[in-house]
Amino acid sequence: MRISWGTAIVMAIVGFIAFIMYFVVTMVTDEDYSHDLVVEEYYKTELTFEEQLDKTRNANRLSENIILEKSVDGMVITFPAELDPLDITGNVFLYRPSNKQLDSEIPLSLSSHQLLVPDNRLIDGRWNIIIDWEYRGEKFYFKEDIIY
Repeated sequence: MRISWGTAIVMAIVGFIAFIMYFVVTMVTDEDYSHDLVVEEYYKTELTFEEQLDKTRNANRLSENIILEKSVDGMVITFPAELDPLDITGNVFLYRPSNKQLDSEIPLSLSSHQLLVPDNRLIDGRWNIIIDWEYRGEKFYFKEDIIY
C-alpha cells in the first residue's frame, strides 16, 4: 500500500505534536526537573543590587579578599588577616539552587580569621556562597559559586 504525500505530511505533523506533548508532560510531572528559585523574594532582592555592587567594590579594595577552602571537616572561610576578627559581623548564606530545603544562614561571630562550615551542612553538588559582612561600619559583600 502506498501512502500519498498529503497523508505523509499529516502523519509527520501528528508525530511531531505527540513528540512535543511527551516532553511537556514529562517536564511537568517528573520531580527530577522541579527546580526552585534561588531566592524567594527575587524582585525585592534585585532592588538592592546597587548597594550590593558598592559592597563588592569595598571588598575588592582590601589587600586580600575572602578565601574558601575545602577541608576534611568541611568548608573553611578565611577572612582577611589585616582585619580584627572580633569586629567582623554579618551573615553567611548557603544557597542550594536545586533544593531550597538545604538553604541555610550562619551568623558571623568570629574569634579567629577562619569560620568552619561543617561537612554535614554541605552535601555534594553546586552551592552559592554569599557572605554579607561589616567591619567597623564599612559593609562588604562576597559571592562565589562552588561545586562541593
